[in-house]
Amino acid sequence: MSEPSGAALPSESERRLYQQILDQGGRVTFREAVEQDGTGVLRLLELGLLVHDAADQSLTAVNPRAVSDRISAELRAEGTRMLLRAEEMPTLLEDLTDAYDATPRRADRSSVVQHVDRTDRIRRRVRQLASEAAEEELSLHPGGAGPAELLEAGLERTRRFLERGASIRTVYEPTALLDEPTVRWAEAVTAWGGRFRTLSEPFSRMIIFDRRVAVVPASADNSSAAFIEDPAVVSFLVAAFERDWERSERVQWRSDHEGESVVPVHEQVGRLLAQGLTQRSIATRLGLGERTVAAHISRLRELHDAETLFQLGWQMRGAEGPREETAEN
Repeated sequence: MSEPSGAALPSESERRLYQQILDQGGRVTFREAVEQDGTGVLRLLELGLLVHDAADQSLTAVNPRAVSDRISAELRAEGTRMLLRAEEMPTLLEDLTDAYDATPRRADRSSVVQHVDRTDRIRRRVRQLASEAAEEELSLHPGGAGPAELLEAGLERTRRFLERGASIRTVYEPTALLDEPTVRWAEAVTAWGGRFRTLSEPFSRMIIFDRRVAVVPASADNSSAAFIEDPAVVSFLVAAFERDWERSERVQWRSDHEGESVVPVHEQVGRLLAQGLTQRSIATRLGLGERTVAAHISRLRELHDAETLFQLGWQMRGAEGPREETAEN
């Protein structure tokens, strides 16, 4: 859409030419002016700052105020037309917009997120991914122990997976140490090269296969899961796993069938109490309720004949000292 003819202001040379004409009384011969600056004369005529008198072949200067008013009116009219055109544009392109919206999109396989509902379907899909994995399996398991039947069912596959040179790293909550099936699982897999740690801080459930597919909850009750294949998102989740892994603690996984049981809960409470942790902190660290921890502390006070919590903590620190020295010796 073209601009009004007078929209562009006169250049510096054109202004000088107009001023020179005014210096000569505002009227000069056409021939004289053209010889001085023919292009400038034509431009001033176009702007309306000069008028040509054909009778005597002269040029006369026009009041710029009149020219300004005319150009302003033209610009306002053009602006109004452009605003109306802008209002009409969505309607003018409506048929093309409808055609675009109706066109099916091709799935971008680099950014697929598949949602799966129902626990049985989720487990079936996870087993499929586990069987297809070739290099690595990373997982975060809050809530402590996993289902015993699932652990036993996957034991042989896990052994073959690790024997092929693949790796498994898993983070549990400390309460997993109190679940015998989980301890047996971790002990067996550790012997084949798997690595397990515990993390007392809150963390979210996640499994990542070969840094290619990540599985995360898609609902608060874990009844729906999102299977993510977008490389950027998977890379972000791997980094999140690595941060949790670095903050987690190494533990010894020993089960009852070797005659050496995991540390009893009340003894774990006592050790944390000896480290100066509060009742609430101990409950958070072990994933237990505060009432449960209070009951264990009450039992410890009876065992150690301690009248106050401070006295119990002091005695527990004394009890820990000789054991640590014996272990070091």
